[in-house]
Amino acid sequence: MAGIERFRGFGWIVLLFALVATGLGGPVSSSFAAPADDKTANAALASYILGPDDVVEVSVLGRTDFTTRGRISSDGTIQLPYLGVVNAGKKTARDFADSVAKSLEAGGYFAKPIVKVDIVSYASRYIVVLGDVRQPGLVPIDRGYRLSEIIARVGGVADGGADYVVLRSETDGERRFKIAELATGDASQDPYVAAGDKVYVPHAELFFISGQVKGPGAFPLMTGMTLRMAIGRAGGLTDAGSEGHIKITRQGKVLPRPKLDDPLMAGDVIVVGEGLF
Repeated sequence: MAGIERFRGFGWIVLLFALVATGLGGPVSSSFAAPADDKTANAALASYILGPDDVVEVSVLGRTDFTTRGRISSDGTIQLPYLGVVNAGKKTARDFADSVAKSLEAGGYFAKPIVKVDIVSYASRYIVVLGDVRQPGLVPIDRGYRLSEIIARVGGVADGGADYVVLRSETDGERRFKIAELATGDASQDPYVAAGDKVYVPHAELFFISGQVKGPGAFPLMTGMTLRMAIGRAGGLTDAGSEGHIKITRQGKVLPRPKLDDPLMAGDVIVVGEGLF
């Protein structure tokens, strides 16, 4: 009997797994839907505002004679069966579906119609990405995208780009995020972007180092870089080089007694001298 009960328990587990796998909660109307447990992404998708060049499919449950697919025109309108030209712009898909249902019922075409609006192609909402990225331009958004996803969609940072990205939005102003932390940090270091946001990756600022280092030259200035890190970036000191004989010129002025853990600034010129024997 104990074996039978264990078998029945296993059977219930299999049945439950099958129900979940087949979509117990019903179909998702958009193929771009965000994970159900991500409230921010779901909210971004649900609040998507229809606009010019978006392609939508409008249908009435149980009526094959109404289903139509079309592109929203520049004035925000679209042609629908029975109703003719209707306004879809500046509405969410749900609001547009409600307005179409009310118009169909008011016109006497259907009694209590259930209207469904699917967004087939998103085009009216986008992020502007500029600067040292591989494919700058307009990036249409169809759901809630994180900043790292937008950087990935433009091919990543180009050679010579800075190690941080600037995000400017109407709500939060201008913020900087280290590119390395977009993927390795927590959610606060990889925020969601919104339509109208601007993303900019500046060209990396440089520092210059010469003298008794193994690889003198001009190098990108990384966030938080110190004099010690700069010497390491240049290959380290030569046998004749001395940590006690380093000169930094900043904006035309020589800094007094620089220390290895002092932070560098863009345009710093470092000269490593020889030690005295």
